[in-house]
Amino acid sequence: MAEEKFPINIWINEERFDKLEKAGLAGMCEEMLAGLKVLRVYANAAERDKILRVFPTAKFDSATTKSIELLPKKVKDSIFDKIVEEKSVDVMSDFLKIFA
Repeated sequence: MAEEKFPINIWINEERFDKLEKAGLAGMCEEMLAGLKVLRVYANAAERDKILRVFPTAKFDSATTKSIELLPKKVKDSIFDKIVEEKSVDVMSDFLKIFA
């Protein structure tokens, strides 16, 4: 059975979209809510648990979307910067190393 993944939604404005285009990742965005774009970054169960420990404002929506919500803006900005830097959305493992 495949390991379950839990999304973190990173909302994409024009400035972020330009950065994603330059990194070759713009095609990974999904259209949501009246044309707004979102980029989904996935965490595994261990990463989800660490996120919830390290960031007390974060919540896990276990009832519907199975997503990680309410991360501070600075954290989502840092995740986005890591995506652009690594040219990949598979960044949670590396991102969380700084919170060891």
